[in-house]
Amino acid sequence: MTSIATCRSCGSPELDAILSLGETPLANALLRPGKLDAPEARYPLDLLFCPACSLVQIRETVPPEVLFRDYVYFSSYSDTMLRHAEALTTELVRERGLDGDSLALEVASNDGYLLQYYRRRGVQVRGIEPARNVARVAEERGIPTVTEFFGQELAGRLVREGLRADVLHANNVLAHVADLNGFVAGLREMLSDDGLAVIEVPYLGELVPRLEFDTIYHEHLCYFSLTAVSRLFARHGLIAVDVEEIPLHGGSLLLRFSPEGSAPPPSARVSALLEREAALGMTRRAYYAELAPRVLHWRERFRAFLHDLKGCGKRIAAYGAAAKGATLLNYAQVGTEVIDFVADRSPVKQGCLMPGVHVPIRPPQELVERHPDAVVLLAWNFADEIVAQQAAYTRAGGRFIVPVPEVAFL
Repeated sequence: MTSIATCRSCGSPELDAILSLGETPLANALLRPGKLDAPEARYPLDLLFCPACSLVQIRETVPPEVLFRDYVYFSSYSDTMLRHAEALTTELVRERGLDGDSLALEVASNDGYLLQYYRRRGVQVRGIEPARNVARVAEERGIPTVTEFFGQELAGRLVREGLRADVLHANNVLAHVADLNGFVAGLREMLSDDGLAVIEVPYLGELVPRLEFDTIYHEHLCYFSLTAVSRLFARHGLIAVDVEEIPLHGGSLLLRFSPEGSAPPPSARVSALLEREAALGMTRRAYYAELAPRVLHWRERFRAFLHDLKGCGKRIAAYGAAAKGATLLNYAQVGTEVIDFVADRSPVKQGCLMPGVHVPIRPPQELVERHPDAVVLLAWNFADEIVAQQAAYTRAGGRFIVPVPEVAFL
């Protein structure tokens, strides 16, 4: 682990601390039952704000080799993600006139969940995914995948091999990158001169008002406003030409960047959101001043809510062995004394234990078989999808609890 002394984007040494979640385990470091005697690494989780460029970021950097070489998150287990990927690729194929001579490339392409839709439409595809176990699944799906971490060096090598993208995706990966400037410079190098970079990032403008503190964990080094991300990309000759606010992951930005010189004028949505962020004060530290006391109050309320249920003899489970769930449970210090198990669709996670709190992860059918009285939606960003999938549980009288921004029954 290393700690930063300057901003990850602009290099300013002036960084203001705005929230500490204490020392937590790595959010996706799920444990095997036989490994409980081994030491479990914990790292500080402190959030900082850069007044110079408005980037919100964590102080510590855990090496990417530790975090991402063997990964437990597979995008294809989310129906919501698949629907979004199919709709977006359909739109871009039509809008950009992509065909068999075009190349669609995705950085952090996971299991090929998105590129498969380009391939079905006859567009050439290439994925870049450092997690070896996930990349193997993409290859089995017919998606050629480079199993390396992306940066300027890899981009230069691929360009020399003749690869330049007509459309380049980087979804939910920018937050994972320690060398932001090298990464974005690599994106520009990989992109054809009239190409389009399509970037998705969780939106800071939702995190703060909706108290989505559980989206803070060591994999997520940065938390982006449009102001911060557009300044970063402009530094490398990529201009924000459009932005859309979408509901994924509790609220995200779907951004389009074009190379400087061929970029059309920014859309009205870009100008409007930049103005809104300035009006809200997102470019000043005062906007973040109440975050820490609100998170502390939430913890007291969450613990009291669950302990009241337990005091009434209720049995409690959770749904979604997601990284955000690990942050939430560890910060709240809620474990097996309160929650019996966590249900999750991914066979990769089933049979493991949540990091830190050691709650066992079980298949979703145990909600019906064991019928807990209440289930905490740790993966609250997919609440509609989960509730629809678990209709048998709710028909039998089960209830879901949404933990943030205020803990309450759904």
